Parts: sequence; structure tokens; C-alpha cells
Amino acid sequence: MALHGLIPNMNLLNIGCGDTFHTDWINLDVASTSPDVRVHDTRQGIPYLEQSFDACYSSHMLEHLNKEGAKIFLSECFRILKSKGIVRIVVPDLEAIVRAYLSALEQVEDGALEAIQDYDWMMLELYDQVVRNKSGGEMAHYLQRADLTNRAFIRSRIGFEVEKYWHSSLGTQQQDKRQPIWYLTESKLLPALVQKIRLKISRLLVAWIAGEQVCQTFEESLFLNSGEIHRWMYDRVSLRRLLEESGFVEVTVCRANESRIPDFDRYALDMIGNEIRKPDSLFMEAIKP
Repeated sequence: MALHGLIPNMNLLNIGCGDTFHTDWINLDVASTSPDVRVHDTRQGIPYLEQSFDACYSSHMLEHLNKEGAKIFLSECFRILKSKGIVRIVVPDLEAIVRAYLSALEQVEDGALEAIQDYDWMMLELYDQVVRNKSGGEMAHYLQRADLTNRAFIRSRIGFEVEKYWHSSLGTQQQDKRQPIWYLTESKLLPALVQKIRLKISRLLVAWIAGEQVCQTFEESLFLNSGEIHRWMYDRVSLRRLLEESGFVEVTVCRANESRIPDFDRYALDMIGNEIRKPDSLFMEAIKP
């Protein structure tokens, strides 16, 4: 693996970064949680010129686009990459989810009562993020149950981020409220407040004009377009095909700790120390010819 500094001036783009980013990258997301994250909705395209970047990375974003949107997104990645540039896409691994579901199903059918909660969780992995109509869905409710006996299994599926559901405290909540001034003015808080007011007014108008039933449909439609639900799922065959159809070559399934992007491990995007950030993932890379 290349050592830091041997390949200077690489232009790196992290698309749909959320709160997982590195300052050596240009980081884009629909909402910012840091001055190092630029606000942009990539459904409107990627706002850079052709052949601007040596590598682009996107984790757990592609599944939130419909099939046509995913094609457009990857064509944009292809456009902004230089020749020999690398795209790294991380998505929930449908194949692994299905295999884990079938394993839990078979254990329950064989009488292993201790596998029932594993089975329940895998059903949520398969469907909750597709059919939910409220933020967090049934997964958030399930994770806060006091009677969970399969926490190790759940953590092995979705990684360390699940700890926020299990180890929250008043002190942490108070600490989270102490944000710098820039956060209130430049981050997602102020735009989110304006958007909330706009939606509240819209809801009142729809309810007044069309009634509560139509208003409920209106609210569900807004949620479906919020970016939280999964609009498609991928395995190694379907994602490889999509990348190849977008013009990429040398499409390869990777491990979380390996990449053709030089010195990728030091950015801590897919790994935190020796732990995979999102263990339920499919990691795939490809090259622009």
C-alpha cells in the first residue's frame, strides 16, 4: 500500500458523507454537520468539471436512489473522474443479508429458540428501511428494547454505531447541545428550521383544501422522498453490472480494509482501528479507463 506523501495533490471526493469524512477529501452531503462538509444534493448532479478527481467514494448512499437515479449518479462519478481514476462504492450487501436471514430462519425452524431475536432483526434488515413511514422505523424501536439478548449479533451486523442507542446519557445529550456559532448558521440546523416551517405551512394548507386523509398521504410522500428509505438493494452481481454499464472497468469486490485508492486506510472511512464501520456492507471499486 502506498505511503502518505508519495502521491501528492490527489483530488479526492466523498459523496454523501454524513458525519464520516476526512479533511483531505472534498466532502459533500445534503446537510452539513461540519465546516468541512459542503452542502449539495447530488440528485442535482455533482458540481465539478469533467476529469477533476483522482478518486471518489460513496458509502451507503446509492441504495437511497431509485434505479434510474443510481445510473445517473454513477455516470456523474464517471464524468468527474480523471482517466485511471477510482470509484469506491459501499452499499448494504443484499446477498449477506439474505444469507443471514436464511440462517436465522433455519435455526428457528430447527427449534433454536435463542435465534428468534436474530430472525426478527434480519426481517427488519430486509424490509424496514423499504416500507417504513416514519424516521427510524421499526429498527429504532427494536434497538431500544430492554429485553434484547442478541446485542452482539446486532453489533456484528451494523457495527459500532448501534452503541448510540444503548449508551446515551443526559451528559452526552447536553454536550451535543453546546454547538459553535457556525453550526447554528451554516449547518443543517437553520435550513432544517426553515424547511420545518415551510412543511408545517404546507401541511395546514393541504389539510384545509383537501382534508386530513389527503394530508396524511402528503406527509407519507414527503417522508418517502426524504432520503431515509432504501429504494433499491445490491449484491455483487447487480452492482458490478451497474458500474460496467456506466463505463467503468476492472470492477472488483474489496474488503473494508483494502483499496486501490493510495493510503486509503489512513482516512478511517470504512475502518475504525481494526473494526469495520459498517459490517453489513458490500465494498466495490472500479476504474475509469
